[in-house]
Amino acid sequence: MSENRVEEKMKLLFLLAFMLRFPQSKGNPLSRDDDGYQKTVEDLKREIADYSDIAKKIIDLAVYGKAQNRSYERLALFVDTIGPRLSGSKNLDLAIKYMYKALKMDGLENVHLEPVKIPHWERGKESAMMVEPRNHSIAILGLGGSVATPPEGITAEVLVVASFDELHQRAQEAEGKIVVYNQPYVSYGETVQYRGRGAVEAAKVGAKASLIKAIAPFSINSPHTGMQSYQPGVYKIPTACISVEDAELMARISSRGTKIILTLKMEAKTYPDADSFNTVAEIVGSKYPEQVVLVSGHLDSWDVGQGAMDDGGGAFVSWEALSLLKDLGLRPKRTLRLVLWTGEEQGGVGAEQYYKMHKVNISNFDIVMESDEGTFTPTGLAFTGSNKARNIMKEIMKLLQPINVTGVFEEGGGTDINYWIRDGIPGASLRDDITRYFWFHHSQGDTMTVQDPTQMNLCAALWAVVSYVIADMEEKVPV
Repeated sequence: MSENRVEEKMKLLFLLAFMLRFPQSKGNPLSRDDDGYQKTVEDLKREIADYSDIAKKIIDLAVYGKAQNRSYERLALFVDTIGPRLSGSKNLDLAIKYMYKALKMDGLENVHLEPVKIPHWERGKESAMMVEPRNHSIAILGLGGSVATPPEGITAEVLVVASFDELHQRAQEAEGKIVVYNQPYVSYGETVQYRGRGAVEAAKVGAKASLIKAIAPFSINSPHTGMQSYQPGVYKIPTACISVEDAELMARISSRGTKIILTLKMEAKTYPDADSFNTVAEIVGSKYPEQVVLVSGHLDSWDVGQGAMDDGGGAFVSWEALSLLKDLGLRPKRTLRLVLWTGEEQGGVGAEQYYKMHKVNISNFDIVMESDEGTFTPTGLAFTGSNKARNIMKEIMKLLQPINVTGVFEEGGGTDINYWIRDGIPGASLRDDITRYFWFHHSQGDTMTVQDPTQMNLCAALWAVVSYVIADMEEKVPV
């Protein structure tokens, strides 16, 4: 046998030995480990399925065990003690101090506050009264950032319109009047534009003030507040939300050709930006502590109701996720980080500053998660990321089969985490039955009465299982 033949035979034997050591993969490779071995769909399915027992333990503890109703009871104590938590308010300061102490007492790690600046606006006293054709008190809530009326108020005739198009068509009638928007509710995402820029559009045609029908599909004479924006170069006029009932009342009266005159008084005032904090706690990772799975909700709220639903529930099921894992002695490979945002209602102000401070380490962020659309009966996880990552999420959600919550939906995200998602980090949000969410959103009705302990238990179980498995898998979620 020639030396070449011997050499070829040795190479063949080496190749066979290599193939036996590293079996040929089947299916589509999704990722590669440190040894160069390509993990396939089937490999990842098996890895995730192996978390089944742990997932059941988390679910049992959250839904049936000693932690049952804990997130609800914690939230009730918090909102009953603190109340609503407007950006820049003393209540928000008290809330942050409360949560810092509570997270410390819960035994979580690296509990700390990260300083930020947030807007400070106060509504002051406000009222609206119909004086013609009859006296009628109108319930109002000034919109965030609104300017005040003169001390004596604004008394003017009303122009009722159903859309921006109608306003523009009737622009010559708007000069010196109070514009009342009686827009139809289509969806929150579509209809909220009237709250956001209603004052600007009214000011452009010479109106003295604007009143916007509550952005809600259901009402019990309840106005709903929220943020609005002025436009540079456009005169700032006072603006507030009114109830569905009062907007429709004025629309009916106006349609009969009857003149309506209102007196509007608002003491709203904007102060210099206030000092505040994002509140942070962790379970430090056992193997890759520098890598982060972030779960979050926002601690601030509007200044009405209790802020129990928006976003007390989301903040507290996010805290509960870490508590459940701590109670079970589970420490994932990556760091699980809880962030309770400040200044969300003013446009994710606290979260934007967090992003700017931490984006230098963006490659260490595995996924960002936020719960800010209620904690009603969960239906699954909304996710934004690559198709490969989505396939992984679908496998992880199968672990929630014991509570029949396995859906994976499009468009995961949130005001506070979208900064990261836009830079390519996978993002997820809690998806739940929001049928009643906008009934109470930004209104006096956002109280603990809206919350349900059983529903919160289910949300906490979902949040804990998903965040733990992602943080503990050997590899990061593919981007």
